[in-house]
Amino acid sequence: MFQFHVAPSGDDSWPGSAGRPFATLDRARAAARETGGDAVVHLRGGVHPLARPFELTEADSGIVFQAYGYGTPEQEEPVISGGRVITGWQERDGVWVAEVGELDTRQLYVDGRRAERAAVPGLPGEARATATGYVTEGESLGWRSPGDVEFVFRGVYPWTEARCGVAAVSRDGDATVITMAQPAFGWAGELYNSTWEGRSSSGPGLPTRIENDAAFLAEPGTFVLDRSRPGRHVLMYLPRSDEHPSRTRVVAPVLERLVSVTGTRDVSFKGLVFAEAGWLRPSAPEGFLHYHGTGYYEGGGVETAVIGEGASVTYPSASVTIPACVTFDAAENVTIESCRFTRLGASGLGVTGGAGLAVRRCAFDTLSGAGIEASGSRATSIEDNRVHHIGLEFSGAPGISVAGTRDCVVAHNEVAHVPHCGIVVGSGQATRILRNLTADTMEVLADGGGVYLSGPQGDSMDNQALVQGNVIKDTRTPYNFGLYTDYGASWVTVEGNVVLRADNTAVLEVGPPLENVVYRGNFWDQDPLGHDNPPSGVTYGGNVTYKDERELNVATAGIQAEAGPRR
Repeated sequence: MFQFHVAPSGDDSWPGSAGRPFATLDRARAAARETGGDAVVHLRGGVHPLARPFELTEADSGIVFQAYGYGTPEQEEPVISGGRVITGWQERDGVWVAEVGELDTRQLYVDGRRAERAAVPGLPGEARATATGYVTEGESLGWRSPGDVEFVFRGVYPWTEARCGVAAVSRDGDATVITMAQPAFGWAGELYNSTWEGRSSSGPGLPTRIENDAAFLAEPGTFVLDRSRPGRHVLMYLPRSDEHPSRTRVVAPVLERLVSVTGTRDVSFKGLVFAEAGWLRPSAPEGFLHYHGTGYYEGGGVETAVIGEGASVTYPSASVTIPACVTFDAAENVTIESCRFTRLGASGLGVTGGAGLAVRRCAFDTLSGAGIEASGSRATSIEDNRVHHIGLEFSGAPGISVAGTRDCVVAHNEVAHVPHCGIVVGSGQATRILRNLTADTMEVLADGGGVYLSGPQGDSMDNQALVQGNVIKDTRTPYNFGLYTDYGASWVTVEGNVVLRADNTAVLEVGPPLENVVYRGNFWDQDPLGHDNPPSGVTYGGNVTYKDERELNVATAGIQAEAGPRR
């Protein structure tokens, strides 16, 4: 097998040997391609900046990309980065200011830490919604670049968080008129309409948070991007006390996609770090009209779901999904092992179609979107990964999500500190959710769970979903279900799981109703909703409730020891 090397200090005119490595992944790919796929590309430690997304096609089948010294004590840490280091800072009244040309970004990373966009809680004083935006009474808002301001609407529905930009701000006597960007605000009026207990609501309501104006720079460690002068954007950062522009590394993402693998077979990625890519779509006039999970609305009409007597919500007739910064499409027999996905402004890893992809012993953290999403793939294995602190910008994003898959295994993962669901399973066949550990899920939004399933999961016992041996604890927000089979889930067996410290452990009566769902041999600290009178589509038996947590832990010590990543 041919061996090639890439190093940040290399040169593409060199032969790619250990002593004279290439400088870029593109050059290494070209050399490896010439071998017919019989090649290993070793990446030395340090930052490997990408000028454009790194793409692999069928012609690159068989190549292995791995950290130098992979699997040994001398393993190095190569970082594949889509970011730009910000320099040329000037200090003005304690704020670092840099002119960044046409740079557009929603994220900033300071010495590897994610900086928050500067924000205020909501509109001051009296405010009311209008057909085109909002009106507030009293003094001027004092925003310096209104066209860069973004409104966040958390909890329009308990499981949603939308984002819409401001178009303009003007004064009308003693009032301030805020005109919102279109079509986002109009779409929000279409999408968010509900009736509950005789009360109806329409539109997004008042914002719960307002981001990205220099007037909001009050908290150290926050930033603002002023785009009011085309081509002469200004980045502003309020530093922490221990930071100094001469020794602090500040990176803004430039690329939206780091790696794209299409139609490739038998490739491997081992020991690599994927970092510093973004996603600018929510900053456009279309905004981010979130509905559920990583799905959002961009027009096309809505439908109405009746969720009980006198209760209904509207939902998108069709939706699109937050993209991932590393994608695999129609790829087969791919291994992604011991990699880290971090400091990304969208989701981490996205898999569509293909077969035989294995994601194992990877880490996913500091992500704006989801950790792992697989759709339409066969025989996908997601095992022994750690997913935490994701959904930092798009709060509906789950840790791990699979939908439309067949023979997918999600096993021995740890998902912790996520804003909504830990593991989500949409319609599919023969999905197995085995011995995972979820903790501190549902930290921001409501109506979800540590493990959440919806829709048909097969058409018989032979291809049903199996949810077994999972430990689900500390499901945080009110109105949640630790283990949640929802919205017409069918052909599911839920067996031998442990649920504790949730608002509700599970629920058996949902709409549309559950069909061919079996709950047996589970352990929890409170009875599920509907346990005393299970609906006809649910078989409920052999489950044990321990009101004393110590007794529950003793009784389930074996299950708890097996859940989560294997050492």
